[in-house]
This record gives sequence, structure tokens and C-alpha cells, in this order.
Amino acid sequence: METKRFSTSKEKRIRRKEVLEKKKAIDEIIKKASSVKDHLLSFPPFCQYERNGLSVYLESGIGDQLASPIKKYIQDLLKVNMEGPYGSEWQLEEKVKRREMVSPEARYIFVRQSTNAASDENPLAKNEERHYTGQTGDQNHLVGFVHYRFIVEEDIPVVYVYELQLEACAQRKGLGKFLMQLIELIAHKNRLGAVMLTVQKANVLAMNFYTTKLRYTISTISPSRVDPLIGAEKSYEILCKTFDSEAKAKLEVINHQRYEQQLDGSPSEAPPTWNSGFCGTLMKT
Repeated sequence: METKRFSTSKEKRIRRKEVLEKKKAIDEIIKKASSVKDHLLSFPPFCQYERNGLSVYLESGIGDQLASPIKKYIQDLLKVNMEGPYGSEWQLEEKVKRREMVSPEARYIFVRQSTNAASDENPLAKNEERHYTGQTGDQNHLVGFVHYRFIVEEDIPVVYVYELQLEACAQRKGLGKFLMQLIELIAHKNRLGAVMLTVQKANVLAMNFYTTKLRYTISTISPSRVDPLIGAEKSYEILCKTFDSEAKAKLEVINHQRYEQQLDGSPSEAPPTWNSGFCGTLMKT
């Protein structure tokens, strides 16, 4: 009996050490990825996009270093693209997004085109009454942005896309797919297990874009996968694309036994929590 007790205690110590080492490794991955000032430098071919009549270039940014005109631009574009999908929830969500926007953890990819091209193609660039010029003082017009972060979900280091927002003039030209491919490359290079994002159910175009064109799946931490009854009451889904077996097992593959128990009302283990702070952050693509 004493030998068995000693063996169990030793196994617990070993297990505890393994857990701590894994957490340390994950924290190191996140820290290293977050320390890179400009992830675009690793992908020169992705710094410009010239297709389908659209000519733009990309640049990086950090949330707590944004200039005031860029903050204003982000707020305005979010309102134009997302007030509709959020409906009555927008007033509260807008305040949340303003706080998220300037976080030091926020990483940005800004999409710019020349002033001449913007004035020719984009009515928003001309409409001063809407206070929506996108000008930031360098004679280059912003037409969109990606806001992403390096975080941990279910013990998996991931890139979480908080926002992918494009003006109407830059939509349906392949740019959204191009930007998400860039995000996936950043995830791969930095040894992150997945890319995740949140889409409002009301944003049908965005949902189809991610699930059909880009082959993202509804994650196991999305409310509808955790508990269908809870999911029916929520206005969003959490999507993911995984890059290794551990991430796939934790973020994509649902526990069908637990799912069936929930459907027939049988008792099941407590569901994991999900992060709802990123709800409905994606554009009409």
C-alpha cells in the first residue's frame, strides 16, 4: 500500500512538471511572436496586392501606437461594416471595440492605396460629410485593416483575428482571402497551432466566405458546439483552422458522446468556457 501511494505521488509530481513545462513553452511561443515588431518583413511577396483592378500595399501597426487619424478611421469603418450585423447590440459592442483597438496586444495590418486611386474609386474618400476620408497625413488612403492577436485557447497558442474590415471598393476582389492567407503564414512561421475568429450569424456573407472559400470550421469552443441550447441564444460562431493534430483535437473535433448527451438531456461534464470578447468582428467579404 505504501509503495502504491509513493508511486501515485511520484506520478503526480511528474505530471505537474510536464504541465508546467508545457505552459512555459506555450508562453514562450506567444511572447516570441508578440515581440516581433513587423511580421510583414518575413513575407515580402505579401506586402503588395495588385489584382482585379485593385492596387494596394500593406503596413504593420500596434494598438497602443496608433495615430489619432487611424483610430478615427478604424472606428468609422467598423461602424459602416458592423452596425448592421450587430443590430441593437452595436452601441455596447462599439465601446468594447474601442477599448480593444488600442490595446498593446493588438497587432494590425493596414491596407493602403494611392490617393488618386482612392478618389477615383471610393465615394467614401470624397464624402467629407461622413467624416470618413481615411487620410492619415502621408497621402496614402486606407481601405481596410486586420486586427489580430497572439493568444492561448484551450492550451493551444493561436492567432485570433479580431477584425478583418475592408471598404466596399476593396471587397470582392480577392483581398480578403489574400489577407487571411497572410495571417495563416504568420501563424505557421511563429509555431502557432491555429487561426481563430468570430463571425456574427447575421453576417451571412462573411460566414460563407470563411467556411466555404477558406474552409474554416465551427470550433469546439463555439457556443453552438459547447451546448446547442446555449448556442441558439448566441448571435455569433467561433471559427478555426488548425495546423497540427493537438490543435485539431482540441479546437475542431467535437466530443460526439458529450454532444449527444446534451441533445437528449442526459448529464454531462461541465462545458469549457469560451472567449466571447471577440464577437462579430468580421467584415462583409
